[in-house]
Amino acid sequence: MRKSSGPQWAIRVLLYIIGLLFLAFGVAISANSNLGISPVNSLPYVISDIVKVEPGTCVTVVFCFYILLQAIILRKDFKIVNLFQIVFATIFGYFVNFSKAVVGDFMLPGGMVGRLIMQLISIVIVAFGVFIYMEVELVPMPMEGLTAAIAQKVGKPFHTVKTVVDCTVVLLGIILTFICLHIVPFVDSASRIGIGTVLAAVITGKIVGMIKKPLSASVKKICFGEEK
Repeated sequence: MRKSSGPQWAIRVLLYIIGLLFLAFGVAISANSNLGISPVNSLPYVISDIVKVEPGTCVTVVFCFYILLQAIILRKDFKIVNLFQIVFATIFGYFVNFSKAVVGDFMLPGGMVGRLIMQLISIVIVAFGVFIYMEVELVPMPMEGLTAAIAQKVGKPFHTVKTVVDCTVVLLGIILTFICLHIVPFVDSASRIGIGTVLAAVITGKIVGMIKKPLSASVKKICFGEEK
């Protein structure tokens, strides 16, 4: 993590938490679209449907499991500071439940068109949240932390491993959905994994890049007192 003054540290933490809040609301809106949610959150939501526990609780538990995997993979290279991921995973889990309660059962009218619009809105909101929490350069979220740990261990580029990890998580979600819930992903609207999951995987990164270009320098100046 980079150095900052006391006030800058406070701003970085605040912005990180705001980013998580945006991320949670994006997930809640995508869940209501019934077109599938992002790969990162798909598995916790599937598990939530199986065990009948609030999604936020499952998000926290699954994310903490990712942190445990990081420690197992990295062993002595695992840095103590990465344990702060537990704190932010817990906060994000709370935000998931909070945003779900705020959004409720809201759905845009217009059938499939309305659902697609909701999905696209959720992707933009998620992308903005990802941009904010990544720009402040604190600790990665558990999924990214796990991806980085695997990439470091196998000596492969982060983006290559990211694709494999995302696909693995989605595949596990598909298997659990079919076996435990007797729902066919991509066909049944009750599935947490659908065309929206694919859209999120393909589009989110591009939108993060679009947001980053005009706003990155301002965020860096606020957080680190510099322009980049």
